[in-house]
Order: sequence, then structure tokens, then C-alpha cells
Amino acid sequence: MDIGGTCDDRFSAVRDAFEANFAETSSPQDAGASVAMTLNGEFVVDLWGGTVDTDAGRDAPWEQDTIINVWSTTKTVSALACLMLADQGELDLYAPVAKVWPEFAAQGKGNVLVRHVMSHTAGLSGWEQPMVIDDLYDWEKATSLLAAQATWWEPGTASGYHAITQGYLVGELVRRVTGQTIGRFVAEQITGPLGADFHIGTPAEHDARVGHVIPPSMPLAVEGVDTNSIALRTLLNPMLDASASATVPWRRAEIPAAGGHGNARSVAQIHTPMACGGEANGVRLLSASGIEPVFDEQCNGQDHVLPLVVRHGIGFGLPSPEVPISPNPRSCFWGGWGGSLAIIDLDARMSFSYVMNRMGDGTVGDARGAALLMAAYGVLATT
Repeated sequence: MDIGGTCDDRFSAVRDAFEANFAETSSPQDAGASVAMTLNGEFVVDLWGGTVDTDAGRDAPWEQDTIINVWSTTKTVSALACLMLADQGELDLYAPVAKVWPEFAAQGKGNVLVRHVMSHTAGLSGWEQPMVIDDLYDWEKATSLLAAQATWWEPGTASGYHAITQGYLVGELVRRVTGQTIGRFVAEQITGPLGADFHIGTPAEHDARVGHVIPPSMPLAVEGVDTNSIALRTLLNPMLDASASATVPWRRAEIPAAGGHGNARSVAQIHTPMACGGEANGVRLLSASGIEPVFDEQCNGQDHVLPLVVRHGIGFGLPSPEVPISPNPRSCFWGGWGGSLAIIDLDARMSFSYVMNRMGDGTVGDARGAALLMAAYGVLATT
């Protein structure tokens, strides 16, 4: 396999693990992918390889500037936007959502707080009214329906993964506070200053280098599960088809929980300031105190939607015995459907990301990203 990019000699184990992900013995085997890692603000790993399908044709090489839909890894960027507004005093994470979005108070939702939305504990993991994928391109419809409906459980008492709805809830908070869409805010306040190639609402000029995902072999839904359950009401409305991400309407739409386009380099780059205490390479996104809400535990227990115990801070998942994503306590993370991954480790001053086109089954990652992360931590443990 022809691997492009750079890798510090100290982290050759990460390169070896990346190459192994393309081997016939790995399951699922990577087709095209990228992995990146910064340490103390500097890239120590920036690798890519394999092939990618594009609008122009099949089996083109994955290039340095290839970008692809990263699914729920987008949530980490959307969360960062809200943390920045909170740090600037523009958004109160502990106040009711209705304080900035008055219509949201309908159906008794005056007790839903911003921190609930950011930790998947708001009780709005899905839409009550029937939705189709095209409805995700209609911001007003997606947000107004959520504002008008009642919660599915008592807010703050448990998590239920807001797989798609979280992006509209968070994005509308950003819009109400700033007057900008979340895609525009991210472009002007995060990716622009950093020079990071990541987009929520991808402009047409990037189409030629956008790769298409290879859908998973299994659907999100599981046969035999009660169709009235919170899990299936969340995952089946609308029923997501991964191939929709290869269409122009999906690409143009701002879908802040699942529609971001980037690569491992840009995801790692976005989170590098946070990993370094809020500032890196002359760009400050957060104050040191502005990062602390991430580690304010909001839930720790069985999720209503995901088939596992989850521990959430405000905006990010946190390490736990059930999800031992990092050996360091001041770490946070999230990943995307099919396997993409973002880790921010403040103890190690590390930002790590893995992005690929061949999606694995399930929503909670797979061995490919885990192998790369374990290799990275293995090096850090010995240096």
C-alpha cells in the first residue's frame, strides 16, 4: 500500500497500524483513510492512503486534500462552537434553551437546559412527526418540529443519543445567539483562523475532491426490536441511507450532527487548541476555564439509543470503564457512524483523528481507529 504524508519516527507504530488496516486480514479492511495526530500543537502523524470514489469516477487515489463525510465526528466541531460562545459570555450552558429560543418552551420544555442538549439528555433524540432524508435539508422544518414537540423522557435524567437532532438543536442555539448559521460561524471563527479544511455545508468548489463513503453491510436498525422504543423511533425517522451523503443536497445542507466534511488532518487541527489548553500556534479558541464544562459529568449510565453505557460531559463523551478510550482523565472524544474518530487529550496535549471511507457496522467505532489510537498511546507511555 502506498501511504502518503509524514510520520515522526517516534510514532512509526502508528504508521504500521495504519498500513495493517489495509491488509486483507483486517475486518473491515480500509479502502481509503487518513489518520492525524498533534502533540504540543505540532503534527507528529499526518498520513493518508488507499482509494476513494468521487463524483468524477471510481478508485481515484486518496490524496492529501481528499475530504469526506465524517458523520457524527461533526458533533465535536458543533460542540466546540457552543463552548466558544459560552466562554465569550454569549450562551449560558446551564440556562434553559428557551432563554434564547422562546418557541422551544412549547409542550413543557422550559426545563430543558443547554447542557442537556449538549449531553444527549434533553429527551429529544428523534422527531415525533414523520421525516424523510430530504427534510434534513429544510432547517426551518427540522428545528420548528423539535421546538413544538414534547420530550420523550425527563430531561437530565438519562442520555439517549440525539444522533441527528442534536445538530439542529445546537445549530439553532448558535443561530439565535449570533444571527449566523452554525456552518458560517464555524467557517469564520474556527476553521478560518486555523486554516482547517472542514465544512458544515460544503461549498460547490470542493466537490471535485469529496470522496464517497462505502455504506456499511448492516443497517442501523435491528430486527426484532420494539418499533415503539426510543432507539428505533430515533434511528428510523428518518431512516438514514449512508449513500445519501454522496448527493449534492446532503453536501450543501448544514447537518451539524452528521454532515461535516473533512479529513483526519482538519479534525485533529480543529481540536489542537483545546488539547493545548485553549490556544495553539497563535490561535486561541477557548480560555482555560472555558474548557472545564467538557468535564462536568452530565450522565453516566445505559443510553436509551446506543447499546452501551455512556458517560457524557458537556459536548463530548468522557472515558469510562465501559468505554476506556483514553488512560488519561482529562480526555474527551466522539466518533462517527462507520468508524471515524476524534480524541482530545489535555493531559497528553494530544489531538488525534481517524477518518475513512469504508464504513464499519454500528455507531460506536471499530477496531481500525482503536488500533491506531492504541499505537499512539503505546508510544506516549514509553516516552
